[in-house]
Formats: sequence, C-alpha cells, structure tokens
Amino acid sequence: MPFPVFLALKYLRPKRSVASAITCVSVLGVMLGVAAVIIVRSVMTGFGDIWEEKILDFKPHVSLVPRAGATVITGEEALAARIRALDGVSAVTPEIDTRVLLSAHGRVLAPVILGVDGEAFTQAYRTGAPVAGTFDLDGDALVIGRHVARQLGVTVGDEVTVYSPRTLAARDEVFLPVKWRVAGIFACGQYEYDSGYVVASLYNVRELMGMDEGVFAIHVKTDAPADPAKFARVTDGLAALAPRLRAITWQEADSELFSALAVEKNMTAILLLLISLVALFCVMNTLLVLTVQKTPEIGLMKALGFPKRQIMGVFMVHGLVQCTAGIALGLLVSWAVLSNLQNIVVFLARLGMQVFPEAIYGLAEIPHRLIPSDIVWTVAFVYVFGILAALVPASLAALKDPIKALNE
Repeated sequence: MPFPVFLALKYLRPKRSVASAITCVSVLGVMLGVAAVIIVRSVMTGFGDIWEEKILDFKPHVSLVPRAGATVITGEEALAARIRALDGVSAVTPEIDTRVLLSAHGRVLAPVILGVDGEAFTQAYRTGAPVAGTFDLDGDALVIGRHVARQLGVTVGDEVTVYSPRTLAARDEVFLPVKWRVAGIFACGQYEYDSGYVVASLYNVRELMGMDEGVFAIHVKTDAPADPAKFARVTDGLAALAPRLRAITWQEADSELFSALAVEKNMTAILLLLISLVALFCVMNTLLVLTVQKTPEIGLMKALGFPKRQIMGVFMVHGLVQCTAGIALGLLVSWAVLSNLQNIVVFLARLGMQVFPEAIYGLAEIPHRLIPSDIVWTVAFVYVFGILAALVPASLAALKDPIKALNE
C-alpha cells in the first residue's frame, strides 16, 4: 500500500477528537448534498415526463395552419386522406378551434372550442373514458372538461349557452347565441386542458362561425413524437404534401413551457449543489484542523526526507476518501428515498404535512425518473471541488518548515 494512502487511512480512524467529529459532519454534508440533488432532479424529470405525456396525449403533434394571408384551409378531407397514408401517422383531424363564451346558471367562461368529427376525436385525443356521459357529438352535443363543468355548475344533460366570436367581430350584425346540451365530461388529468377546452362537432362549430367550408387547421398525431428521427420523417412528409401550409410541431407550440421547465430544473440543481459546496468547505476545514494537529508529524516526515508530493498525497487522499464516503452514502440515501417516495408522502400526510396534494397536481403519486447522466455530473462535481478543497490544506502541509513544525 502506498505510504500516503496508509497514513491517510490511519488519520481517518476515529479517535474522539475534534477532527474526527468534523470529518463525520463533512461526510454527512456531502451525503445530504448528493442525495438532495439526485432526488430533486429525478422528481423534476418525472414531472417533465408527465407534462410531456399529457401534452402528447391531448394536443396535436403537428398542426398544419395557413400561412400569412390566408385564414381557412379548403379541401381538407382530401388532404387529410393523403396525410393518413404517410408512414408514422396515427390520426388526422381537420378542425376549427377558436375561443367562445359559455354561459350557464349566471356563470360565464371563455374556453377554446374544438370543432372535430366525433370518431376522430376519440382517436386523436387520449382523454381516457368519460367521467360522465359519452363522447357522442351527434346533434347539438357538447363535450366539456371536468373543471369547465365544475365552474359552470353543469352536468350531463344540462344546456349551455354558446356565444359565437362573430358577436364581437361583426359591428353591423347581431348573432344570437345557441344552446347546446352537455353530452359528456372528460378529464385528461391536467388542469389547463380540463378547464380550457370543450368539444363539439365540426358541422356545429362551422355553423357557429358562419363558415360554409374549410377548417382553421389540420392536426396530426404520430406514432413516435418523442423519437427525433421518426418524427422528422413525418414532418418532412407533411412538408412535401402541403407546401402551402405551415407546420407547427408540439415542441414549437409549447416551447415556452419546456424552456421554463428546463430553466427551473437547472436552477434548482445549481441551488442544491451549493449544499454540496458548503459540505466541501467542511472537508477543507477538516483537513486544515488535521494539518494543525499533525504539525509535528509533518515536520518529522520532512526531516526524514519525505518529498512534498507524498505529504500532499496524504491529505489529498484523506479528502477524497471523505468525498467518496459521502457520495456512496448519498447514492444509497437517494435510492432509498426514491424507492419509497410515495410511502414517505403518505407518512408526512398522516402527520399533517400535505407535500403533494392530489387535488392540486391531479396525480396520485409523485412522478420521478432517475437519469444516469444526473448521477455522473453530480459525482463529478463533488470530486472536482473535493480535490480543490483538499488541495489548499495539502499545499499548506507540504510547505511547512520542518524545524518550526518539530518545535510546535
């Protein structure tokens, strides 16, 4: 065994001294820092996955809309038939989507109404089974989100007054509102969609908008929206089939949301890494105390001709062992917490601490997903700054004057 390693391990043996207590605190600090970063990053990644899944289930993967100068797409059925023939396309829905006013029981909301064919709706919008009623859009039927129903105070069978956007757009004409019946209530698990969208037949919405033909957009769902290569092939095919239309992908449509999630995730990780940085200062303080305690031994080693690199190596190894122990314990703690995350939440709820209310988040369990790269860069951060923290006291030890050190 190399001499620096042998002596460093000897110094690490607990002797009920101040240095031993500080060493234990330093290891625990590194452990907490590593565990906190990995746990929070895993939970943030899990939330990102859930939001991405909800977006991909409800919203279109690609929206074909008119370019500047046009407002309506005509010949939509023929174009939709050609798009359905593309490899990788799972559903195509020509739609009219616009904001309307809904009124019931003296309450008013302004959700987005989706005018779509009834069968196409169930294929393209994965909302699960209806909470109440059915998704049948025949006649004057209206399917609404769970929170829309709650805010309007309506249920299946109730009538809702729908005001056309033409009422505000037209100055010289008056358009009377229509009454549609609530046929079904959906709940996709995300508040934005359950409170901001209602669905009616394409024919009814077209009539509401005063249109004889055409749609506002053609929405496309694909088999693998998260696979860049497969998704690119679909978008290339859409560009070839509809060169006069502009394609908006789901990443572009929700770019602000995903950018905000990425920034929040990175900023949270940076703030949590400060915990590890503080713990690494404790590692440096431990080594500084150790160099003071071992000053006579350092002087003796220098008098016996030990080179500076070996003296530095003793304290460098001492610091790296502390970091390694903290990292190992941190990984173990993070694994234990993530494996029992829901049990911990339930236990805290019994104590009166609601850390994850299902009514707010709409999820039964806290989502989490551990990414190996998160572990790699966290461990690398601790080791890099651990080496820098150990370098200062190791250099001070190596530069001590042997005569003064022996006299202390």
